[in-house]
Amino acid sequence: MKFIILFVLLLIVGLTAQLSAQQEAMFTQYMFNGLAINPAYAGSHESLSATLLFRDQWTGLPGAPSTQTFSVHSPIRNAKIALGLQVIHDKIAIFNQYGVNGSYAYRMFTDKGTLSFGLQFGFTSYNADLSALGPQDPTDPVFQGDVNKVMPSFGAGIYYYTDRFYLGLSAPQLVTNSLTEDIVEIDGDARQDRHYFLTAGHMFELSHNVKLKPNILIKAVEGAPIQMDLNANVLFSDVLWLGVSWRSLSDFDALIELQLTDQLLLGYSYDFASTTDLSRVNSGSHELMLNYRFRYAKNKVITPRYF
Repeated sequence: MKFIILFVLLLIVGLTAQLSAQQEAMFTQYMFNGLAINPAYAGSHESLSATLLFRDQWTGLPGAPSTQTFSVHSPIRNAKIALGLQVIHDKIAIFNQYGVNGSYAYRMFTDKGTLSFGLQFGFTSYNADLSALGPQDPTDPVFQGDVNKVMPSFGAGIYYYTDRFYLGLSAPQLVTNSLTEDIVEIDGDARQDRHYFLTAGHMFELSHNVKLKPNILIKAVEGAPIQMDLNANVLFSDVLWLGVSWRSLSDFDALIELQLTDQLLLGYSYDFASTTDLSRVNSGSHELMLNYRFRYAKNKVITPRYF
């Protein structure tokens, strides 16, 4: 009970904080890469699971965001405990961020499903190449050197799942690090803001070979509009996923996932900008994902996992 109270308090404290722009990397295939937004997702595949993801956003637009991630997670011998690791690189214009985060999840098993509580610890290395902005006033101290900072990272999450349903609430970054405190004579305060994610999904069996999985993600940051991602994926013969998504204030997405083997999943998504101004200056966003789930025993039968 004390463990549950701790997690609830952590999330409530985060939800009452002050902040202002969306800085967390964005993923279209979040429903297949849950550790990226919720540390409590660790161990949910019930095997050692590794994921590579590459995303190029707003292709053709100079300085557009580009993200690469590697994550791995697994339950350990004590099945109630799971561990995870995520490495991420995110680049936007002159800004580079490198992050390394470890996840710890404590899981409670019931007859109907699993309730998981997760913590995330790590650091983010932030770099801004100010010289890339071009000729500036050489006497201006703001442009006399690059910005380099290493900042702590801490987050928490709750995740409940069954074979057919999942629900998660998370705040992967609870520390509001200032990015400008070491830069003299600069107005305002650029900082890492807290992001909050609410996710849910359900699997419906339409026929023996066809399943429907709708998903929803709600992303909240104070000072910015709440963003909603609505998604529907159809699974054919437990092999081929076809899906579409709508992201508020942003774009429409098309997804395809192919279960190449019992252990190997390959996914691709393409985002179409839904705003006229944005669609004129870019040719969409591409995201490629590869997930591999290792077997622990040679003769172990892998149960299909839909989340």
